[in-house]
Amino acid sequence: MKDLIAKDNDFIEVKTDSETFKGVLMPNSNNQTLFLKLDSGYNIGISRNKIKNMKIIKKYKEKKEQTSNLKFKKDLPLICILHTGGTVASRVDYTTGGVSPKFSPQELIEMFPEIEKIANIKSRLIANIWSQDMRFSHYNLIAKEIAKEIKNNIKGVIITQGTDTLGYTAAALAFILEDLNIPVILVGAQRSSDRGSTDAAVNLICAAHFIAKTDFSEVAICMHESMNDDSCLILPACKTRKMHTSRRDAFKVVNTKPWARVNKNRNIEFLKHDYKKTDKNRKLKLKLFKDNIKVAILKQHVNMFAEQFLFYKDYNGLVIESTGLGCLPITKKDRYSEESEKILKTIKELVKNNVIVVEAAQTIFGRICLNVYEDQRNAQQIGVLGNYNDMLAETAFIKLAWLLSNFPKDQVKELITINLRGEISERTSEDFLE
Repeated sequence: MKDLIAKDNDFIEVKTDSETFKGVLMPNSNNQTLFLKLDSGYNIGISRNKIKNMKIIKKYKEKKEQTSNLKFKKDLPLICILHTGGTVASRVDYTTGGVSPKFSPQELIEMFPEIEKIANIKSRLIANIWSQDMRFSHYNLIAKEIAKEIKNNIKGVIITQGTDTLGYTAAALAFILEDLNIPVILVGAQRSSDRGSTDAAVNLICAAHFIAKTDFSEVAICMHESMNDDSCLILPACKTRKMHTSRRDAFKVVNTKPWARVNKNRNIEFLKHDYKKTDKNRKLKLKLFKDNIKVAILKQHVNMFAEQFLFYKDYNGLVIESTGLGCLPITKKDRYSEESEKILKTIKELVKNNVIVVEAAQTIFGRICLNVYEDQRNAQQIGVLGNYNDMLAETAFIKLAWLLSNFPKDQVKELITINLRGEISERTSEDFLE
C-alpha cells in the first residue's frame, strides 16, 4: 500500500485485514514498521506490509509554549546554566511520548520553581551531545563558554551533562580552568525527569544553592548522596567516579572526602575546608586540549599479548590500568610465561618511541607503589611512570592528555606524578566504600 502523506504526531487511523487502530504517528526511522501511540498510552508497532488503509483524522499543530519574561531580583546572585545534553532539563510530551529538552530560563523555572528563590538564572544550550560521544574539543568549547560568562559578573556556572562521562568532563575542566575564580558545578541525572524517582530537580537545586551561599571556587560535581532525596554531595572533580549504572547515588568519591553536603533543607555542611575561595584578583587562564592528542587506557588482564601493547606505538601516551600495587605482566617465570618477556620488550620499545606510559590502579582505591616487587622495579627502569600516585585511571588519562597538550614531554614526565588539581592525595585516605 502507498503510504499516506502523514507527518509525525498526526492523529491517524490504520486498518489491517483484521483490526483498526487509531493513534498518534510516532517518529520512526524503521521503514518496515509504523508506530502509533494509542489512547491507552501504550505504543504499538504495525508491519507496513499488513496495512490496507490509512487516513488522517487530525493534523498535528505544534503548540507555542507561553513563557513569561523573567525579571531579575536585585538581592539574588546570578548563576549561568550551560547545557550540553543529558536528562537534567528534559520534559516528556505525553501526547507523543517523546522527551523534549528545555533550556530557556523560563522553562527551567517552570520545571524547577524553587530555583527562582535561590538565584537569577541565565541558561542556554552550548552543545547537545550524548556524553559517550564527547571529545577533547567539547571540553575546550565548554571552557571557552565559561570564560565568556565570567565576564558577566556571575556568581557561578552549572554545567549539565549526561552522567556516563561526567567524571571525565569534571577532571578536564579542572585542568583547563587555571586560576578559576568562581564555582563551576557539573550536574547530571540518573533518572529522567518524567519519572517519579527522578534526581534531576534535587541535583540542580542543590548545586544552585551551594553556588549562591558559599565562597567555594573550584570545579566540582553535585549528585545524590543516597537513594533518597535527603541530600546531595559536592564531589571533587578529579576524585569522583560513576560506580553504578542506574542508582541515583552512583557517584562516589575515591581516596579522599567530598567537599560538602547540601541537605534537603538546603543546609550546607563542609566536610573539607582546603578549597580555593572566590577571589576576584585571580584571572582565569585557559589551557586547552589539543584535539589531535592520542592517549588511551589499557586495562590489564591475564593472558595478555605483546601486540596489545604494541598497538599504541603511534600514540602520545598510554595509561595502563594495572593490578595490585602496580604489577605488570613482564616477568618470565616459566615456559608458560614467555609472553611476559615479550611484553617487557614491547613496553620498553613504546617508551623509546616517546610514548609516555603511566600506571594507574585497577583496584580504584589505594595507591600505586612501584618499589615492592621485581617487575615493578623493572618497569621503572624502562621508564614507566606513576609511582606513588592514587589517581583514578580516568583522571590519569585526562591529565596525561592535558599535559601533552600544554607542555614538552620532559616536563610531562615530571608533572604527571605531581599534584596539580587535587588529583593526587598527599596521604592515603582511610575512607573506603563509605
